[in-house]
Amino acid sequence: MILYWYLLIINVFTFVCYGLDKLKAKRNARRISERALLLLALVGGSVGAWLGMLVWRHKTKHAMFSIGVPVMLLLQAALYWWITVR
Repeated sequence: MILYWYLLIINVFTFVCYGLDKLKAKRNARRISERALLLLALVGGSVGAWLGMLVWRHKTKHAMFSIGVPVMLLLQAALYWWITVR
């Protein structure tokens, strides 16, 4: 149950961060670093990152994001399946 809530919170937070970074990019404001955005995806927010990329059309032309985030999502889905089904 704790894992479920953690994943929900980290993914919502990551999705919001991608949207916020897109807004900051449009306004030429100080941005959220690419490292931070990728780290959020790595620590469980890959669904939020992927959805943020699609909804906000953000970071879709960067290979590290367009390839890295879906790979993280697949690996995290496999890990989640292994933890919960096993």
